[in-house]
Amino acid sequence: MSKFIFVVGGVMSGVGKGTATASIGKILQSKGYRVTAIKIDPYINVDAGTMNPVEHGEVFVTDDGDETDQDIGTYERFLDMSVYKDNYMTTGRVYQAVIERERNLGYGGHCVEVVPHVPEEVINRIKKAAEKAKADFTLIEVGGTVGEYQNVLFLEAARIMHMTDPKAVLTILVSYLPIPSKIGEMKTKPTQQAAQLLNAAGIQPDIILCRSERPLDEPRKTKISMFCSVAKEDVISAPDVDSVYEVPINFEKENISERILSKFGLKAKVKDLKDWRVLTLKIKNLKTEVKIGIIGKYFTTGDFVLSDAYISVIESVKHAAWYNNRKPNIFWLNSEEYEKNPTKLKELSEMDGIIIPGGFGSRGIEGKIAAIKYARENKIPYLGLCYGMQLAVVEFARHVCGLKDANTTEINPKTENPVIHIMPEQEKLLMDKRYGGTMRLGAYPCVLNDGTISREAYGTKSISERHRHRYEFNNDYRDRLMDKGLVLAGLSPDKRLVEIIELSKKNHPFFVGTQFHPEFKTRPLKPHPLFREFIKAGLKSRK
Repeated sequence: MSKFIFVVGGVMSGVGKGTATASIGKILQSKGYRVTAIKIDPYINVDAGTMNPVEHGEVFVTDDGDETDQDIGTYERFLDMSVYKDNYMTTGRVYQAVIERERNLGYGGHCVEVVPHVPEEVINRIKKAAEKAKADFTLIEVGGTVGEYQNVLFLEAARIMHMTDPKAVLTILVSYLPIPSKIGEMKTKPTQQAAQLLNAAGIQPDIILCRSERPLDEPRKTKISMFCSVAKEDVISAPDVDSVYEVPINFEKENISERILSKFGLKAKVKDLKDWRVLTLKIKNLKTEVKIGIIGKYFTTGDFVLSDAYISVIESVKHAAWYNNRKPNIFWLNSEEYEKNPTKLKELSEMDGIIIPGGFGSRGIEGKIAAIKYARENKIPYLGLCYGMQLAVVEFARHVCGLKDANTTEINPKTENPVIHIMPEQEKLLMDKRYGGTMRLGAYPCVLNDGTISREAYGTKSISERHRHRYEFNNDYRDRLMDKGLVLAGLSPDKRLVEIIELSKKNHPFFVGTQFHPEFKTRPLKPHPLFREFIKAGLKSRK
């Protein structure tokens, strides 16, 4: 039987519930237990696929093709495991299941009510995910914060599970303790109020993770213990850190695993965070930088720059840089600036490598194509991901093959040279306005050609990678582009779909574009092969 740990937030969102959940999971793994993690998003959206990445962050795709919240990616990276569709739910997905069941007489003609039927559906999904994973511990992160109307039904599910089996359920509150600059004192009152709101939902937190700029001191621990009715040892300091991978180490300094296991009447089977400690020590001590430019458009909201839209790409760069004994220095480059002022392209020569990640739409596209041309002609290592691969094909067709109006039909449906066009099975979906969950999603096999950069990087002939796209390489242009030097490094097993394009090493140190998203499969201790070799090529080019 799995033990269940709910992780809920207080005061404000965005303070690291996902990282806290993943870190606790990593710690429990290190104690010899099987762990899985679930994310609950309080949105009516059925999945994350139709959400604006600036508002919601990256859409993370699982092996089985679910479009999920970025926290699922955090779980995968920390736990070094694949997480599947059963581990992600939204309000919309839950309600959809309840209504479909009602329509099919699944409730035997009874009146279907918000309570208890919606919380029961949530509980069933939690237990199903735990059973499928054969998990000793199932961590459930509830998005948002306590006190929000959207979270009531998920907190009710947690309350019911605890009431039914109190020895199998714990609740951890992640709360923020501000330090107002004009006051200079860490304030506990918001956390006290968050705990009271949780109490009002019928739940008493067992552990409180105290997020703040600085470590928690003894007077604040004592105050939170007193006013939130938790033992002082269960008030865990969670200060800001330079790297999220330090979080499990910091939690263990506060004996969080001992506190959790003792509450369940369990003991550690092993004690092994050695590799993790070595990694964090390495991260702290690296001094020599590698400069990577990421060219995109999902950066800003008002006056603030947000990187969550590309979080898996960022982590992939970090993992690969650390592997190559370098400190990553990432530069956010707006492609629209290159359209307004082409002379700014010269800043790319200062980079050790350039990445154009996935995306949609026409904004900034000509700036991206100009950047790709600059990288190709100046032999700057280039990695194009999904849209970045498609635009690399467009650039090559225009400037090497002489197809001046070459384009993707996503941008110009009437182009005379549609080197990238919509997948046949996707065309009808768009005509019917079926957008949500209908792209080519999830893991698909790919066969690598010998003698290519990709084949050398992976070290194997057959791979499996995750996709999220509607458009593909137009096979009518294969021969024309290959005759001019474009290398088709990876194809689907039936050879219909071009998965990877390259330039040969004799013409460029590293120029690779993938139709898939390799960033979804990186791990801190096992960086993705393409990112690893991309960074390595950048360091060689600098020399």
